[in-house]
Amino acid sequence: MPMTGTKPKGEIRRRNKPVHDWTEVDAVPFEGGPKLPATKPGERTWPAATRRWWKAIARMPHCILWDESDWIFALDTAFVAAAFHGGDIKVATELRNREKVLGTTVDFRRDLRIRYVEPKPTELPASVTAIEAYRKEVEG
Repeated sequence: MPMTGTKPKGEIRRRNKPVHDWTEVDAVPFEGGPKLPATKPGERTWPAATRRWWKAIARMPHCILWDESDWIFALDTAFVAAAFHGGDIKVATELRNREKVLGTTVDFRRDLRIRYVEPKPTELPASVTAIEAYRKEVEG
């Protein structure tokens, strides 16, 4: 997921083309994410905070770019999040590092060079007038 190279430092004017371009993703919640398994292995349920966390993660617009291995990584991160939400603060750094790779915040997405953009309208005009019909109206 992460790109090689240094962190972008803003808009810099250069004579040569930048190594990595931004990936622009429509700012529309992703609806095709997998559900969190019903139970965590060895326990009855997931912590409520972890379920809220997964709901937010699985709907990030840039999830449209993910493949199966990315979703497996996200699910593994859910186990780390569950440990953290259950009170194990030793996993906080690991959770933060994994969330950075997933691009969960604006800063983390900037580091990954992912930018949310407004979706382009897909509507066509209600009616299109043929140029010949328009000319007949104007002339006649």
